[in-house]
Amino acid sequence: MATRCYLVAGELSGDTHGAELMASLRELCGEGLSFAGLGGNQMRTVGGERMDDWIEDAAVVGLWEVLKNYGYFKKRFAACLQEIDSWSPNVVVLIDYPGFNLRLARALRDQGFEGKIVYYISPQVWAWNRKRIPKMAAMLDLMICIFPFEKPLYEASGLPTVFAGHPLVDELSDVPPREREKKLLGLFPGSRQREVRKLFPMMVEAAQEFVEKRPDWRVATAAANPRLAERMKAMASEAGLNVEVSVGDAHALMQRAQLGAVASGTATLEAAWFGLPYCLVYRVAWPTYVIGKRLVHIPYLGIVNVLAEREVVRELIQGEATPEALQREWERLLVPEHAEALQRDLASVVAQLGGAGTHGRAAEAIANVLPV
Repeated sequence: MATRCYLVAGELSGDTHGAELMASLRELCGEGLSFAGLGGNQMRTVGGERMDDWIEDAAVVGLWEVLKNYGYFKKRFAACLQEIDSWSPNVVVLIDYPGFNLRLARALRDQGFEGKIVYYISPQVWAWNRKRIPKMAAMLDLMICIFPFEKPLYEASGLPTVFAGHPLVDELSDVPPREREKKLLGLFPGSRQREVRKLFPMMVEAAQEFVEKRPDWRVATAAANPRLAERMKAMASEAGLNVEVSVGDAHALMQRAQLGAVASGTATLEAAWFGLPYCLVYRVAWPTYVIGKRLVHIPYLGIVNVLAEREVVRELIQGEATPEALQREWERLLVPEHAEALQRDLASVVAQLGGAGTHGRAAEAIANVLPV
């Protein structure tokens, strides 16, 4: 009898992780396993025509952006529920994307779904609402987390939990090594247009002041796509700063740069992996920030600092993210003792992420809840 697996991912990173997970599940379960769900191009390539590519519309960030697209998400949510009801999968795998996926898990249980519900890549409820964990335990059959401190939090509620390790370990282990270049400043404003618009001008202004004092320094940045690259070149040109702009080369630049500024997000963990001495910067729309400030109940924004349980990486958030503050932090990290201490702390954090084979371990955990 064929086993049916329905997956939901709503971001580019989730599409990547979902495709790797599906490939590992197929290796374990064979061709008798069929896929359906919502994801991106990578998941559709692995899973076939029943995988709907919706990433371009689904990957919105921030409360205001979600509210503007409320009607679209309401329709997709209802269609998803209907498809699961008619297809009757043995397991539903929810990949990150908590705003949609946690509601979907509750709605499935409310309508009497009898299959297994597995969450892969734990939502960061430990940051904004730990009281939701017991409710999640009542909806889910298995949590697969990617940070070691998450496992005891979920298990305390009675929810079976597996720490599979972090998917970045597999991804970054294959990156060709590069030598670090002295007097190279790396700017990493994020991969989305909104992030670049909010952060890159401030980074450029800080870099301009920094290199005016040190004319033998170079400045480089890595854009996520050619369109953003052109936008970033124009911003730098308007400011009168010579910036080397490459496309899709962030990992190489993280290895090459002597110092950096990194937008809050997965890139901060990538920079830690490569040992880049950097400063975290973060800016969003003020309504999103004000609401988020009330919801988040942890002392640090960056996951590196959360894992270290102290401020290893300096965080410049919202109003504190100024060119002057960023330049001061770069100047502090010019002192070899400070840069080397940060690199040691980053290596200690990276060691907590587990070994290679994350998606394989996650697939094994899911296979264990499937019917024999």
